[in-house]
Amino acid sequence: MSGMRILIIEDDQEAANYLTKAFREAGHLAEWVSDGLEGYAGASDGGYDVLVVDRMLPKMDGLSLIGGLRQQNIETPALIVSALGQVDDRVKGLRAGGDDYLAKPYAFSELLARVEVLARRKGGGTAPPTTLRVGDLELDRLSHKLTRNGKEITLQPREYRLLEYLMQNAGKVVTRTMLLENVWDYHFDPQTNVIDVHVSRLRSKIDKGFDAPVLHTVRGTGYMIRDSAR
Repeated sequence: MSGMRILIIEDDQEAANYLTKAFREAGHLAEWVSDGLEGYAGASDGGYDVLVVDRMLPKMDGLSLIGGLRQQNIETPALIVSALGQVDDRVKGLRAGGDDYLAKPYAFSELLARVEVLARRKGGGTAPPTTLRVGDLELDRLSHKLTRNGKEITLQPREYRLLEYLMQNAGKVVTRTMLLENVWDYHFDPQTNVIDVHVSRLRSKIDKGFDAPVLHTVRGTGYMIRDSAR
C-alpha cells in the first residue's frame, strides 16, 4: 500500500529527523526543509498530500507561509505545530489557512492520526490502516498494543518495528536486505546475526503457545507473516 507524501517544514533538525524517520516507519514518504521560504517553494510545486508546518520559522513564519499558499489557491492540507498552544494562538493559525493545529510537546501517534485525517479529507494520499491484522494477530499502530487471540503481548521497540514491517507486507516474502534497510536503517550488511536474534525473540512471543505459527522462515530468502489457518 502506498503512503502519503508529506513535507515537513521545521527548523529544528533533531525534531525534523525524528519526524522524518517516524513517518517513514509508518509507511509514508517524508521530505524536510528547514526554513519558511524553502518550504513555501516546495509546497508551491505541489505533489504533497499534507504539510507539517512549524509556526516559528526563519525567513518566513509558518502562518505567512500557509497564508501565501492559500492566496495562490494551493489547498494542500496543513497541520501547524507550535509551542504556542493557547486558544488565541490556535484560532490565529486556523484563520491563517491552517487545517489543524497541534501544540508542542505532542505524541507522534496523535500527529500521525491527525495527518491521516487531513489526507482523507483531501482525498489524495492513501492513509494506511491504524490496525494491522493477520489471522488472530492484531497490532494497533496508534497505541502499539499487540494481541493474539485476545491475549496481550509486550514487545520491545525493535521487535515492534520488525513485526509492524512484516505485517505491512503480510503474505509476501521479506528479505534480509529489506529488513536491514527498513527496520534497522542499515544500507549495508553489518555481517551480524542481529536479524536472526530478533526474529527468534519475536517468534517466541507471537507463536509459542498458539495453535499455528504466523511467522515463517523462507529458507535462503527471508521471512513471511501469514495466517497458517487459511
